[in-house]
Amino acid sequence: MVKYTWEHIHLRSPDPAATAQWYEDKLGAEVIRTPQPDGSTRIDLSLTGQKIFIAKADPATTGASPQTPYMGLEHFGLTVQDMDAAVAELKAKGVAFTMEPRTIRPGVRIAFLTAPQNVSIELLQRG
Repeated sequence: MVKYTWEHIHLRSPDPAATAQWYEDKLGAEVIRTPQPDGSTRIDLSLTGQKIFIAKADPATTGASPQTPYMGLEHFGLTVQDMDAAVAELKAKGVAFTMEPRTIRPGVRIAFLTAPQNVSIELLQRG
């Protein structure tokens, strides 16, 4: 069987620089700016080692962000060691949560927050 590994997540934004700044400020992502041959700058992120590409999108020609729940890729998850500390830190930075921390089964707590363009991110604490 063919072996698959993660390559990247691709986001679209009307303002890639502002979106990248949010991920850097709120989640500690590393912003990577790469000059392009046409004089523009490509903006990517490294979030816990995962590549995230951010492409400019024109809201007039791009569909609106869906409201959860919906079919397809609905969210991505990040692991935290201390849910309460993570949520408190993010709320202090103005991050909106769509689900407050809760225990979904013994040893697993989750919470959901909203990133720019209505991207849903799950925080998980295991153990």
